[in-house]
Amino acid sequence: MPRTIRSKIIAGFVGGLLFVGFLSVTFGWNILVLKNKMATMEQFHSLLDDLLEIRRYEKNIIIYGYKKKNISELSLYLHKTEDTITQLSDSIAKVAGKEAFDKFKNNFREYKALIDSSHAELDNANIYQIRKLGAAMLDFGDALLIKKHKRINEALEGMMFFSVTAVGGFIILIAILFQMEARSVIKRLKLITDATEDISKGNFKPIMDYAKKGDEISRLITHFNRMVEELDSKQEQLVQSRKLASVGTFTSGIAHEINNPLNNISLTADGLLEEFDDLSDLEAKEMILDIINQTTRASEVVKNLLDFSRNDHPVFTELTISQVMDGTLKLIKNQLMVKGIRLETDIPQDLPPIRGNLYNLEQVFINLFLNSISAMPDGGDVFIRACEEKDDHIMIEFRDTGQGISPEHLERIFDPFYTTKSVGKGTGLGLSIVYGIIKKHGGYVEVKSQVNEGTSFFVHIPAINAENKKV
Repeated sequence: MPRTIRSKIIAGFVGGLLFVGFLSVTFGWNILVLKNKMATMEQFHSLLDDLLEIRRYEKNIIIYGYKKKNISELSLYLHKTEDTITQLSDSIAKVAGKEAFDKFKNNFREYKALIDSSHAELDNANIYQIRKLGAAMLDFGDALLIKKHKRINEALEGMMFFSVTAVGGFIILIAILFQMEARSVIKRLKLITDATEDISKGNFKPIMDYAKKGDEISRLITHFNRMVEELDSKQEQLVQSRKLASVGTFTSGIAHEINNPLNNISLTADGLLEEFDDLSDLEAKEMILDIINQTTRASEVVKNLLDFSRNDHPVFTELTISQVMDGTLKLIKNQLMVKGIRLETDIPQDLPPIRGNLYNLEQVFINLFLNSISAMPDGGDVFIRACEEKDDHIMIEFRDTGQGISPEHLERIFDPFYTTKSVGKGTGLGLSIVYGIIKKHGGYVEVKSQVNEGTSFFVHIPAINAENKKV
């Protein structure tokens, strides 16, 4: 059964959920193991406390003699410690080692025997031996806690290493799979781009989809081939040439508009893959966000082209001009820098909000930027300012110092597919999309231009005022 792009995304999502589930179970198990280790640590602390109490009563006996109270308390702690040693024997042997544990037990038994066998004042030999054995037991207790601390720290470091390695490996795998899929999509979209160029030259050859994945692109190629066959079957040369011009230009426009974000996606994914080990988490996150933004931009291009010919309305939300412009500059800033274009903005933060679709409005200003870039091949200046108008509109002026537009072309610049550029340099879709989007936002666009001095676009969008603000 063929897997569509949608099904691949769903499969990737399910795989991600399974990975998160596996990571959660593993982490929970490690936490449980760590909890048991901490409980054992508390028992080791209790053992050390008992050994300290034994030494304290030992000191009292040596200094003050065999008093009943001291003997009673010492015997109590000796029996308690003996029970603890028996109870924790496996854990102690595992941490300290069997040889060291056996030596400790022998020292404890000898110590206990010396205490139990002395019923009067201790002689110097017994005092020396008791103190020696007591010190050895206490040293063992201290060493036992140190080793246990070390084992717990190693367990924590192991948990951290496993989590980081697992997540990092998963991200790398996703990046590799994404790169492979992106390259496949770009390669197959290039077939469509090449085919549209052939169509514009009158060469009607169907596209051979060697991948045959049965996904959305395969269906697009199938429908594209069917379209080519239908165009080729037309008999009247005039109707045929007109259809070829419209379809060829329109499809070339789609490919042209999508090609930039796809190239950015591919370059960013390649950079992420090649430099992943040298990137900080913040830099890697920024590159992934750039991929997501470029993908959204590509999908919105197609949606905008469809919206231009339809009467349905996008979902509008409350926005600010600063918010729209910030998102636009994130997508276009690199191209401005490469082209040597300086940007100045004057957008007050206290402007009333507007109601609109963020991605559509970003596409408006992206197209205006691209139009200015095309008009300034040797670099120049772009000035953007915004202000509130008396008729409850927000006006955004977009001015460049480019070549300008001659009067005979000025009246037709918003017509679909109309362009003053040479063949292969543009499609004329950009400004028509600007006009369509702003019209659907209840606004309008004006333009002023002088040849060799520059062009100014004035975008007017209704503002949300206190009287008509929708909650």
